[in-house]
Amino acid sequence: MDDETVIIRLTRDQAFVLSDWLYRGMFVSDDLAKIVHDPAVWSPIHAISGALDKTLTEIFMGDYDTRLEAAKSRLRPEPDDDSEARTEPKGTG
Repeated sequence: MDDETVIIRLTRDQAFVLSDWLYRGMFVSDDLAKIVHDPAVWSPIHAISGALDKTLTEIFMGDYDTRLEAAKSRLRPEPDDDSEARTEPKGTG
């Protein structure tokens, strides 16, 4: 078994938006359960979700919804932007 750790780099906005999406897909609805049928996939999903929850202070702030919408807005490409630069974490290029 390979126990080598894999490091995934995300911007704070990416992490926040992903954390919210995972939470909603796992706990608010059963949307994620509808597409993830292999039990082996749930282990890494829970690991990622837990790591995000431990890292992000935003998830406990009173203005959560405002911060989330701002993060989503920053991640969405501009209408005239045909590059994918906004989806890449800074410092990876």
